Amino acid sequence: MRKNVLDLNDFGATVLDDISEFLGKGVTCQLISSTLVDSNNGNRGMVGAEANLERWLTISLPSLTTGESKFSVTFDWEVKKLGVPGAIIVKNYHAAEFLLKTITLDDVPGRGTVTFVANSWVYPVDKYRYSRVFFSNDTYLPSQMPSALKPYRDDELRNLRGDDQQGPYQEHDRVYRYDVYNDLGEPDRGNPRPVLGGSTEHPYPRRCRTGRKPTNTDPNSESRLSLVEQIYLGIYVPRDERFGHLKMSDFLGYSLKAIFEAVVPALGVVDFTPLEFDSFEDILGLYELGPEGPNNPVITEIRKKIPEFFKALLPNGSHDHPLKMPLPDIIKSDVFKKVPDDKFGWRTDEEFAREMLAGVNPVLISRLKEFPAKSTLDPTQFGDHTSKITEAHIQHNLEGLTVQNALKNNRLFILDHHDHFMPYLGLINKLDNNFIYASRTLLFLKDDGTLKPLAIELSLPHPDGQQHGADSKVYTPAHTGVDAHIWQLAKAYACVNDSAWHQLISHWLNTHAVIEPFVIATNRQLSVVHPVHKLLSPHYRDTLNINALARHTLINAGGIFELTVFPGKYALGMSSDVYKSWNFNEQALPTDLVKRGVAVPDQSSPYGVRLLIKDYPYAVDGLVIWWAIERWVKEYLHVYYPNDGEVQRDVELQAWWKEVREEAHGDLKDRDWWHKMDTVQDLARTCTTIIWVASALHAAVNFGQYPYAGYLPNRPTVSRRPMPEPGSDDYKKLEAGQKEADLVLIHTITSQWQAILGVSLIEILSKHSSDEVYLGQRDEPERWTSDAKALDAFKRFGSRLLEIEKRIKTMNEDPAFKNRRGPVEMPYMLLYPNTSDVDGTKGEGLTGMGIPNSISI
Repeated sequence: MRKNVLDLNDFGATVLDDISEFLGKGVTCQLISSTLVDSNNGNRGMVGAEANLERWLTISLPSLTTGESKFSVTFDWEVKKLGVPGAIIVKNYHAAEFLLKTITLDDVPGRGTVTFVANSWVYPVDKYRYSRVFFSNDTYLPSQMPSALKPYRDDELRNLRGDDQQGPYQEHDRVYRYDVYNDLGEPDRGNPRPVLGGSTEHPYPRRCRTGRKPTNTDPNSESRLSLVEQIYLGIYVPRDERFGHLKMSDFLGYSLKAIFEAVVPALGVVDFTPLEFDSFEDILGLYELGPEGPNNPVITEIRKKIPEFFKALLPNGSHDHPLKMPLPDIIKSDVFKKVPDDKFGWRTDEEFAREMLAGVNPVLISRLKEFPAKSTLDPTQFGDHTSKITEAHIQHNLEGLTVQNALKNNRLFILDHHDHFMPYLGLINKLDNNFIYASRTLLFLKDDGTLKPLAIELSLPHPDGQQHGADSKVYTPAHTGVDAHIWQLAKAYACVNDSAWHQLISHWLNTHAVIEPFVIATNRQLSVVHPVHKLLSPHYRDTLNINALARHTLINAGGIFELTVFPGKYALGMSSDVYKSWNFNEQALPTDLVKRGVAVPDQSSPYGVRLLIKDYPYAVDGLVIWWAIERWVKEYLHVYYPNDGEVQRDVELQAWWKEVREEAHGDLKDRDWWHKMDTVQDLARTCTTIIWVASALHAAVNFGQYPYAGYLPNRPTVSRRPMPEPGSDDYKKLEAGQKEADLVLIHTITSQWQAILGVSLIEILSKHSSDEVYLGQRDEPERWTSDAKALDAFKRFGSRLLEIEKRIKTMNEDPAFKNRRGPVEMPYMLLYPNTSDVDGTKGEGLTGMGIPNSISI
């Protein structure tokens, strides 16, 4: 693939490339023997003569897909004298880089077809200090590598480590090195942020080093790129980690559309009241198919004049109105069924509770093990934070059970954000337009398998000082009068807590941030021909790129996350505190479920656990996905590791695991939970956990963002006013009736501008690109390895996933599983493995389903 597929204006590079070809200096290839060595070249494999790619100027051979071209190359190579080719040197004498996809040798005597899967950008030779070498798709443990190829294997790993290159790294560099998060703040502009990583105070996973110079004000902070530099230079990640051209095209198209969606309303065309919505109809006016609303005459007129050329810029599958957002799934049934305002499905207690099991953050609910709920906060510093929810608050809602019987029978559950946020509320509530509570939500598991909220406790630091405990109030369900409106507000405050934790911890920290160091370590220590590299590399696709973009526009000082989610400038510092207790082993789904008390160990189960909430869609689907991944990993590893001794003797694997512990996640290197990489079981569990986090866990907490949170009243990210007290103006509005009560709720949660900005962002993050590769798929389906046993195991994995898809669809259609659809009639599809064939679509855009291989957005 030529460079100008990505940059249509790079006419000069194309001309220079053609001149190089005309002068006889184009692209050359040299085969390297895997069986015969050259004693005059350090006993490296014999290297053949340079052979030129043919017909570059004419490109008369057929193209494979849009932008990709196929060329011939003829080698002068005698197997009897030079042996069997096992690697190839590719030199680019052109002025511009190109993407090398594959090289296939036909009819090699004694071998048949030999395939080299490169998928790598090759820059001009003067950009490298070494030759670009690509290996055939054979798989070798270090001890099994042909001696003729071993020096090339070692060289390639040394080049990727780049430990002698300090930076700043250039676009063509291929260096994978670690750094701390010292690039979030802007000290030179008076907006610093603490350095995350490298200290006991602020531990953090490592990120990919860029080598940029330090700031003038703080030598420990890295300078940031300007907007112009970001556009023209890009944020450094190794070139092969950048988005492909289809992904980049989609990403730019989605982003351009989101800018129009966010900027035009923010200029005031949505509402004539600055920064506020005035009704639910006003909010619905943002969406296509929603009512226009009385306050939207300007936007209505603008839509009539949308230029056709703008529509043409949108990616395939975009909706009709560039200035309107698509209707989130959570309110589709409400809008189309014309349900009265006070009966909206998203406002019901049933849906509020269901989303803890099948929403965008279904990974936090836990079983209550003692009543009242206890706190883990240090009492010498914070005082007594025992929950103020009493038996009198909940006894009448337990279907005849006593509180102690409900505990004993595993019927009480809690969504507990009290300890998460209480230590920070003093700081957070000093931020502009913030009034946040720390919440506890207590729930009861009903006989029909659904959850019923029993009480919500909202707490603030004690007015006399945090050492005196919490100032807490308890709210219980009500369905009429002022109490009903108060209860709706209590649920909104609880959702604000959960939304922040979801973005900050469940999504960013526990998937994006913790996986990035594994990507770096794998490329530094495991050769591309190593079986574990081949196993894991599809699950790293685009992760370094999306994380680099996030550090510059989303989680940075003054970035979109700080602007739209309540912890503001304290957000990433809070995630560092949470990382202190991060445990890699607990990221395994069965272990996580047991830790949260929603499952118990059960060796008779294929998953090793038994769920205590049988209709728990995230856990039910997740366990069968986990099982399929684990079976695939074990079958694959068995091909290369027949016993534990092979794991212990694998020098690359041992170096990889040592670096993961001591550098990649080095701030936690002294934790006793790190296991030794001594057994095949250790390796299988490790690889299964990495794949689970990078694929299914990320899918579960990412691609439901727009379907659930695209309608901000359902998942508000900020609260700005205290709970109305009797006698206050807001309380009088609650007494005045539904319309005025709705206004109190709307003006308490996320403001208009924050809502539009936040929703526009999550629309981008919730979309699948047109080149998405899903779990059970590969970029090169039959060519990523030459090992037939590995290919067969992978096919079995794909077949199991197809069966899981059928299972999920069947369960979603079964009315016995009430938590799979809920009152909003929204089937749980976030862990449906593959959307490529659903309803004849390609699985692009806002599908609300599908598990990509990697954290790619």
